[in-house]
Amino acid sequence: MNSLILQIDTSTTVCSVALSENGRTLSVIDLDEANVHASKLTVLIEQILKDTGRSIKELAAVAVSMGPGSYTGLRIGVSTAKGLCYGLDIPLIAINTLESLFWGYSTQHGLKEDEAYIPMLDARRMEVYSAVYNHRSELLSPTAAEIIDVHHYDALLTTCERIFLFGSGADKFDELFKSKDRIQVVTGFKGSASFLSTLAFAKFNKNEFEDIAYFEPFYLKDFVVTAAKKKVVL
Repeated sequence: MNSLILQIDTSTTVCSVALSENGRTLSVIDLDEANVHASKLTVLIEQILKDTGRSIKELAAVAVSMGPGSYTGLRIGVSTAKGLCYGLDIPLIAINTLESLFWGYSTQHGLKEDEAYIPMLDARRMEVYSAVYNHRSELLSPTAAEIIDVHHYDALLTTCERIFLFGSGADKFDELFKSKDRIQVVTGFKGSASFLSTLAFAKFNKNEFEDIAYFEPFYLKDFVVTAAKKKVVL
């Protein structure tokens, strides 16, 4: 069975596309530049198909990082994925962004017993989107928006030996948890469309597809438009 899957992740500042087959990543392009999703996403898709010598007509499905994450980034990624699926008449697969981030971390760093793993995406100020997993890849706490302080994980530390924080939301807590020896902030760990490969292939085999007409990104929180601090007088 053809299982060539195009994968898109625009949930953070990284604009990322990957191509996988049978759950194995063939190629990935991660472009970490601000505000390039709208202008570069389709260019990256064309580039990765060219690099791998594959045709867009060979695609069996498109997988997209569904959120949470950047409101604008998610809209661009999901809209592009839906357009491709509609035009090619192929299924759409949606993957929770935090789940893919955890999967990517686990494959790169491994997991150990009695440790908790918390993928984080930056929200505003001291707030993040996060979830909690154990060494068995079991979800202990579902995706939520949380405001973090130095005592936020004290209760969790009574149930495990160490906690690892990683992702775009974790970096800002490096100093906050310096005094907590059992909490490690893994800085610089960023998401990638390549993290979707195994998860997307599993959903593909189970026919776990989204309704292209009605599917929307998982924003978690409503988009808030902030007012300008100063009024411009003409």
